[in-house]
Amino acid sequence: MTQPIALSSATDSSVTLSASASLAGRVLLSAIFVLSGVSKISAPAGMIGYIESVGLPFPTLALAIAILVEVVGGIALILGYRTRLVAAGLALFSVATALAFHNELADQSQFIHFFKNIAMAGGLLQVAAFGAGRFSLDARRA
Repeated sequence: MTQPIALSSATDSSVTLSASASLAGRVLLSAIFVLSGVSKISAPAGMIGYIESVGLPFPTLALAIAILVEVVGGIALILGYRTRLVAAGLALFSVATALAFHNELADQSQFIHFFKNIAMAGGLLQVAAFGAGRFSLDARRA
């Protein structure tokens, strides 16, 4: 009878580790979005100028959308609220941002930023595919 208890304990430990890794991953992925959104709030004029410089229309509206996506999306991802949808939206936002703002791939800095955004999109798609895990608002709703 000790064998099933040992297996149960190992399984519980594995589930807790997986849930903890999922939460840590969501927090780490979200950090860049929340920090970027807050920095946009603190210096909107500079961001509007940057958005204008790449030729996007309606820079003030684009800034407001970016702030909303980054701050609200980042916080929702941390909390694990509607995680699959939020992660997919942030992945799309990351790719769109890479294409719009980091498309000068001959410039090493832009090259790095482009592929950073693509890598973030990949991580976010993993979250979209596998969900938030046990430590999330989504798990409480289920």
